[in-house]
Parts: sequence; structure tokens; C-alpha cells
Amino acid sequence: MKKLLTSLAAFTALTAAASAADLPRRAAPPVFTPVPVFTWTGFYAGLNAGYGFGVEDSLAPTQVVTIDRRVVGGPVGAIAGFAFDNGGRSDGFVGGGQIGYNYQFTPGSGVVIGIEADAQYADLGGRFGRNGGCGTGGIACAVTPGGFVQPGVTLINPTGLQGLDFFGTVRGRIGYAFDRVLFYGTGGFAYGSFGGGRAVDTDDFKTGYAAGGGVEYALPTDSFLNFFRSSAVTLKVEGLYVNFDGNNSRYGFANANGVIVTATPLAAVGPGTSSVILNNTARRDVDFAVIRAGLNYKFGSY
Repeated sequence: MKKLLTSLAAFTALTAAASAADLPRRAAPPVFTPVPVFTWTGFYAGLNAGYGFGVEDSLAPTQVVTIDRRVVGGPVGAIAGFAFDNGGRSDGFVGGGQIGYNYQFTPGSGVVIGIEADAQYADLGGRFGRNGGCGTGGIACAVTPGGFVQPGVTLINPTGLQGLDFFGTVRGRIGYAFDRVLFYGTGGFAYGSFGGGRAVDTDDFKTGYAAGGGVEYALPTDSFLNFFRSSAVTLKVEGLYVNFDGNNSRYGFANANGVIVTATPLAAVGPGTSSVILNNTARRDVDFAVIRAGLNYKFGSY
């Protein structure tokens, strides 16, 4: 009897062990690695290029008459007249670089604020009538008998965007991000230099404002454009309106061996006036629009 009970106990133990071996093992819980949520927060720098054009342009030539002896030589009282062909629209290439910083309140989708500064080369002088000598670049001259234009004089269109060489802006930005797509508006301070050292007037550095908007898209971090291993590469398309304060313009029309010679609008002519601008005096054309594309490298938060 004892042997029977002992055998039964041993059989029961072996059966329990075998059943336990057949039970599935409890696996360790899987480890989940959170996917980083994209944010626009961070510093960035990049390049841009595009097209700029005058908002208001006149096809009529700008006309100046002068008896200034720094410009016209010959008999006393010799008169010279100049006509600057404005060549239709003042338009052309713009390009430069920008730096800035964005802050996104909620990663993923949310409000984004920032600040951006840019500096731009501009060639908005049009094809004709920017600067040069008689018979060149769309500049026509007429001088009374015996008179002549003094050697070394460079004639410069006294109106419009003909002399804009570079400009820049410092602007705030505010927008809304849908993950990697950002729609934004922008506005702020603008500055520009006219004439490249041969000022179109004696106030060759102007200030004003800029306003516009755009859309920007962030490429994946492993994009082939990410040469600098930045946290993101972004592409943008942007439109800007730029307006410079032209109230202080004094209509310089000639560089006489380093001296800027100015003209007086016909309506303001008085005693001692030696040079008169006959038309387009209300048309300063110091406002223009820019459409440009840009590429930025963002550094900072992912």
C-alpha cells in the first residue's frame, strides 16, 4: 500500500512539473520610444532670392534743367537739359540672407512668434535711366550753343528706385504652425541705401517699414539639404511690401566729381535756384514689393 501511495505521489509531482513547463512564459513588456514632436522653437539662418518691383511707376522721362557751373560749362548762362528714361517698371533681382529666432508655445501645432533680420542686395534700377553720361543708359542731354557737360560729371536719375542698391529689415513674426507647416505674418523696420556712393539725392540712406507674410515648411532632419546637421531645414515663400520715407529727398541729379548737385521742384523755384526738376516731383517711388523664396537651417529644440 505504501509503495502504491508513493508511486501515486511521484506521478502527480511529475505531471504538475510537466504542465508547468507547458505554460507560456510571461514576456517583458515592450519598450516604447516616444517620437519627438517637431517644434519651430530655435535659432535659424539662411539665404533667399527673388524678384522686386516698384509699386507705382511712371513711363514719362524725368526732366531736369540746370545752369549750375559744376555741371554745365561754356558761356555764362549756358543751359543744359537732361531727360532720364525711366524704362517702364523699376524691377529686378533681390537676394541676401537672414537670421532669426522662433518660439512655439505648444510643440506640434500652435502659435509661433519670432524676430528676423535680413540684408538684401537689390538691382531695381530698371534697364534705363539710372545713371551714366549723355547718350548712355537712356539718358538724353541738350545744351545751349557753346555749352557742354563738365568732364567727370555722372548723371543720376533723381526720382524713383533707380538708385536702390541694398536694403534690409528687422521684423517681428507671428503665425500658426500645423506641425511642420507654418503660416505667418511679419512687419517691422526697414532701411535702404541709394546710389552706391553716387547718391540719387543727398539723403541716400532712408528708413521706413516693411510688412508681409508667407508660408514655411520644415523638411525631415535627414534631408539631403541638411549639410550642417541642423535640427531642421526649412523652405519658405514670402511676400513683402517695403516703404521708405522720402520726405527728406532733395532730388540730386548729378555727381560732379564727388559733389552731389540737387534740383528744386518747379513749384518751389525761387531766387538763386540753379537747377530745376520739371516733372515727377511727387513720384518718389520709394515703395516696392518683393516676392522671394528662402532656405533656412534651424538650430535648437527639435
